[in-house]
Amino acid sequence: MPILLSEDLAYSLPKMHKVRQEVFSKRLEDIEGTIRAEFSRDIIREKIKPGAKVAVGVGSRGLKNLALIVKTTVDCISEAGGVPVIVTAMGSHGGGTEAGQREMLAGYGITEEAMGVPVISKVDSTLIGKTRSRNVEVWFDNEALAADLVIPINRIKQHTHFSSDLQSGLCKMLVIGFGNHVGCTAYHESDFKYFGTTLVEATELIMQKAKVGFGLAIVENARDDTYLIEAVPGEKLFEREKALLKIADENYPRIPIKDIDILIVKEIGKNISGTGIDPHVIGKSYYIDIFPLPVPKIDKMVLLDATDKTHGNLFGIGSFDVCTRRVFEKMDYEKTYTNCIAAKSHEDAKIPIIANDEEEAIRIAVKILKPGADRSNLKIVKIKNTLEVEEIEVSDALLPYVKSQKELELL
Repeated sequence: MPILLSEDLAYSLPKMHKVRQEVFSKRLEDIEGTIRAEFSRDIIREKIKPGAKVAVGVGSRGLKNLALIVKTTVDCISEAGGVPVIVTAMGSHGGGTEAGQREMLAGYGITEEAMGVPVISKVDSTLIGKTRSRNVEVWFDNEALAADLVIPINRIKQHTHFSSDLQSGLCKMLVIGFGNHVGCTAYHESDFKYFGTTLVEATELIMQKAKVGFGLAIVENARDDTYLIEAVPGEKLFEREKALLKIADENYPRIPIKDIDILIVKEIGKNISGTGIDPHVIGKSYYIDIFPLPVPKIDKMVLLDATDKTHGNLFGIGSFDVCTRRVFEKMDYEKTYTNCIAAKSHEDAKIPIIANDEEEAIRIAVKILKPGADRSNLKIVKIKNTLEVEEIEVSDALLPYVKSQKELELL
């Protein structure tokens, strides 16, 4: 039996038009030189002692220039007399397994051969204590705990599940990334309403138990290019990460259309966002009620595909109303469920209506629009993903709005 009526197939879908928005595009040109300059600062250089084993934490996020950043970091440590090792710090990602996490890093070009140092992807952790106010267990990676110095490398940006002046960044990597699967699960036992407080208390405990000398913070611009890299001393971690978050907010990608009937997303992936698709860009979340950044109003969402670098983890597919069979068949249930369950985000693993192809998916989305939607004047927007929104596509009905906005250019 057909899932759509003949009348649902009879009308023509609107023509789509390419649009470019003006975004802040300044980027860091000399990445290696910047990192070397940061390591030359007295407050940073003095923390690396000759012969010290240094655990460099690298996560699952698809940061631009990640391999170059990590390689330069381990080179600087070696040149300062330290003995660097790369430690996977990605919580339950990669299925929470040694092989899965090593595979994720290899996909970013981070291998022992390329980096010239050991890559340790063991997922054993030690319970080092509990937070004061919520009694949440805090776990830390055994390899990093035994190291003479710990250096997390992570991007500073808005988190996908909670609002606070500390979000996704160095502190979160220390607490969740270095906690491995067991630590990630334990931390997410805390109510999302208290995540900000819990994050601070857990980080304070880690700083007491592990030798976290400094972290390498990265801020990206709205084009997903590296904008800023800064070595943040452990003693200034909270203060500086809050300041860097404000800089990240100023450079956050945005969809420039305020009111959308159907948003079509070409791809999701863990290399794009922790939830596959960034809620601070689309304005949809099971967990955030008030967004700190401007977001569009969207009725229905269609998903077409997933990135190869997500390795079958379709965390975030549950945000969509319709998806194609192509993306559904890419789902690795074990990886997706492991991550979503550990993060207390089972809704993000829900399966949307599955369409045979893009056209059928769009027609289904039109069919399930809220009552009163005008089929002859559909406001449809198509984006590649929530990191790359400089060029988008819009339907005929949105052309008058596009032409009225100085920052938008019809291509």
